[in-house]
Amino acid sequence: MCGIVAAVSFRDIVPVLVQGLQRLEYRGYDSCGVAVQALDAQGVHSQGLQRARSTARVAELMAQVQQDKVLGHTGIAHTRWATHGEPAVRNAHPHFSHGPGVSPVADTDQPARVALVHNGIIENYEALRAELQSKGYVFASQTDTEVIAHLVDSLYGGDLFEAVQAATQRLHGAFAIAVMHKDEPQRVVGSRAGSPLILGVGQDGAEHFLASDAMALAGVTDQIVYLEEGDIVDLQPGRYWLVGKGGERLAPEQRPVRTVHAHSGAAELGPYRHYMQKEIFEQPRAIADTLEGVQAIVPELFDGAGSDGKAGTSAWRVFKEIDRVLILACGTSYYSGCTAKYWIEALAGLPCSVEVASEYRYRTSVPHPKTLVVTISQSGETADTLAALRHAQSLGMKHTLTVCNVATSAMVRECELAYITRAGVEIGVASTKAFTTQLAGLFLLTLALAQSQGRLSEEKEQQYLAAMRHLPVALQSVLALEPQVISWSEDFAKRENALFLGRGIHYPIALEGALKLKEISYIHAEAYPAGELKHGPLALVDSAMPVVTVAPNDELLEKLKSNMQEVRARGGVLYVLADAKTNIESSEGMHVIRMPENYGALSPILHVVPLQLLAYHTACARGTDVDKPRNLAKSVTVE
Repeated sequence: MCGIVAAVSFRDIVPVLVQGLQRLEYRGYDSCGVAVQALDAQGVHSQGLQRARSTARVAELMAQVQQDKVLGHTGIAHTRWATHGEPAVRNAHPHFSHGPGVSPVADTDQPARVALVHNGIIENYEALRAELQSKGYVFASQTDTEVIAHLVDSLYGGDLFEAVQAATQRLHGAFAIAVMHKDEPQRVVGSRAGSPLILGVGQDGAEHFLASDAMALAGVTDQIVYLEEGDIVDLQPGRYWLVGKGGERLAPEQRPVRTVHAHSGAAELGPYRHYMQKEIFEQPRAIADTLEGVQAIVPELFDGAGSDGKAGTSAWRVFKEIDRVLILACGTSYYSGCTAKYWIEALAGLPCSVEVASEYRYRTSVPHPKTLVVTISQSGETADTLAALRHAQSLGMKHTLTVCNVATSAMVRECELAYITRAGVEIGVASTKAFTTQLAGLFLLTLALAQSQGRLSEEKEQQYLAAMRHLPVALQSVLALEPQVISWSEDFAKRENALFLGRGIHYPIALEGALKLKEISYIHAEAYPAGELKHGPLALVDSAMPVVTVAPNDELLEKLKSNMQEVRARGGVLYVLADAKTNIESSEGMHVIRMPENYGALSPILHVVPLQLLAYHTACARGTDVDKPRNLAKSVTVE
């Protein structure tokens, strides 16, 4: 889940590389670094490979490269989320290979021969490391990445492209790499297998770029080529060429250049303290944008995106062929899938199962060819979800649909059908507006499936559409509860544990609330179906364990009230999100925030917002780094 930027150009490319890293910092911020083919004082002749690395944030790296006078027309850069090896400078990318018999620590004057950056995990790195050590290579880091740098060096015979091509055949696992060699100062070679990598074509083809995400190149180029599995790309000033997995040269029409208007991640915060807060308050707009143009429930809303002007797959035909749904997702997206299961089974009458993507592909399951496989992802690049999708396809389940926030992502390209949420760029690591827009898209999918099953009357369709159009206004009313949530957060900030309870369709919302609190405030939080309280969790309840209860006015309300009394009887302190007309009042040990209205089937979209605000304000009160919580990253592109 690291971020990569690389460039070949006729200008000093370092500012572009570092700016690209800033836009990719959501992918990891344990360390960062840049390496270039350094130029002499006249900016003409290459002086060999030079790098700057730091465990500080990317903003500090810019000051460092200016101080060290790092200049170059060819370079690679990286922002890291640590997998192998602690967040330390020696483990920061770019990694160098100085050749066999050279200690990069002891022989500091020895010039580096290979520089490399990598996103992914190399599964056979231990065997390769032992092999390379036997050839005299000395390792300076604890990473799996350094193995690739030494492997490329060991295979280098005068042509970097051939060396990278040979090296990638030896690697097992996932990788996107960008590589330079000191003897080829105007060349960068990149390759991908399992990790995202795109090619950016500069103005008039004079310069070329590699990046993990088109967003890294916003303002630099909007001409993007999406690399496929196994592709190797050779970048030189004024030209590039691509080779496919089988070693065949790829024609331009096989990897067409697309115009992609990427948004800059450097969005203005405006009046907000953090991006997470901004994104919470953007939810009314995000929901409105996601539902824009939806006049009626029609399968065409989910038609696949065609390429090169061709029509995509017809959702109408797919919906007629399926008789069940399988949802694959991770993290917050998994909880949106769990919510959708209740909708799909209740309204569409289709059996629905939800699987944690990272588990699904590693167990023996029973495939069914008439299954609609639904993947959910904010980025569309989540490695576990992509791997689970491909596994499902390999089992013969060909009908696939994704609910995704990035129209150009791998997930969208690899699924038959798609619904693109329009949350806009989400920068905060803890997902907020992506979650609620996913729920909106999944509810539309539920209605479309119900219609295809003959279970959606015209009257019901109009009722649901009216309720969805009202969501932005309803969300504004919920956001107005922020002052009351802040008073709760002052209590929560003093605690180290919390319990979240929900029943039915609001149980996944309780799970999401607990996840948000633990992600950014570092308070241990668990969520349970309220009916399970007496089967163990009640043992943990005391006055120091706040219990958050999601209490909509539905058929389970009276049961939930009984669960709340169980908590009060044991001295627990309740924090209740209650719908109007629930007859739940504040009292000693019972803190109630009343929701503006009861929203029926769409209630989860409203109830999650106070839980997002609770996590946010609790984290602020505890002084944590809200937008960049420790040990986490935004887009999880490693398995």
